Amino acid sequence: MSDTDPSVDHALAYPEPPASPLWHRDGPRPRRLTPEQQRCNREVLLLAQRRPRPTTTAEAA
Repeated sequence: MSDTDPSVDHALAYPEPPASPLWHRDGPRPRRLTPEQQRCNREVLLLAQRRPRPTTTAEAA
């Protein structure tokens, strides 16, 4: 097989680089929400679901 063979994908000839260390999630675990934060989030969510979406001037024109 020669280097000019079009059926060979030369991109696959090299190994993949190692994954970025930023992709790993070994850091601290997220804190749980307090019952007060959960209640506040529920209230805000319900309020947002009841209100109509605001229209921008571009949409109204």
